[in-house]
Amino acid sequence: MRKQQKGLTPLEVLKESLGVKMNIKKPLTGFTLIELLVVIAIIGILATIVMVSLNTARGKAANAAVKADLKTIMTQSELVYDTAGGSYATVCADATIAKALDAASQAGAGNTTSDICNNAAAAWAASSPLKTTEGAFTHWCVDSVGNNKGEAATLVAQTVCP
Repeated sequence: MRKQQKGLTPLEVLKESLGVKMNIKKPLTGFTLIELLVVIAIIGILATIVMVSLNTARGKAANAAVKADLKTIMTQSELVYDTAGGSYATVCADATIAKALDAASQAGAGNTTSDICNNAAAAWAASSPLKTTEGAFTHWCVDSVGNNKGEAATLVAQTVCP
């Protein structure tokens, strides 16, 4: 007489009737809570590292924009010099230079009031803050002599970068 056991598949019944030992284990599925928390923690750490790298890259990009805008001023000032008959007296009043100086200040300090432009008949200098410090330099300065360099402080009344 056959015993019919509930819940066994025909294959399991056959194995049992032949005397084959059955080691039925429930297959493991899913992840444990600890495994999920470890993965989430690792993702959080990696995201933090990426965000720090992006902020550094943003600062360097803003500094590059400041330098490019001030380099534009150097070129434009020579055009103003030629137009004004050999004088730098109107460099800071030129609309193109004022826009470039405001753009440099906006990129560096986030406003249009942190830039400095000083001019005289024989020379001019302009300075704008950098977004992030580069060594000891917090400002970038350009002038009529050809200086294009970092400075630790802004211009006061100079017409040449210190």
